[in-house]
Amino acid sequence: MEIILREDIENLGFKDELVNVKNGFARNFLVPQGKAIVATASAKKVWEENLKQRSHKEAKVKESAEKTAKALKDAKISVGAKVGEAGKKIFGSVNTIQLADAINALGHEVDKKTIKILGSQIKELGTYQAEIRLHRDITVAIDFEVVAE
Repeated sequence: MEIILREDIENLGFKDELVNVKNGFARNFLVPQGKAIVATASAKKVWEENLKQRSHKEAKVKESAEKTAKALKDAKISVGAKVGEAGKKIFGSVNTIQLADAINALGHEVDKKTIKILGSQIKELGTYQAEIRLHRDITVAIDFEVVAE
């Protein structure tokens, strides 16, 4: 069944994308929750017109995302964490919320939902990697350091 996505859905597609899914997945989950609409002939015409109108705005957004990606690659990002008496292990773990706050403090607007920390949970001081999806076509890999507060 062809559907038009109304929002980004991981491992399926991005907003305003035409995708094929199984009938049950569309009828029982995506359409009732408002995450997609069925791609009828009239819905496709409306969708195509919306894409034409949005193409100019999309170019500006993509350009902005590319600038942010270049700035983030060169930035030194450090996330503070409380450390135990031994000096290396931290209390709890560092997550995407703390990383998003550290990036936003540098002046780059990033949503926590677009960040994916590579590897397992971060429970020690050190340098780690994360991927940030700034645009549907632009993903940047950054290095960040977990330091003691």
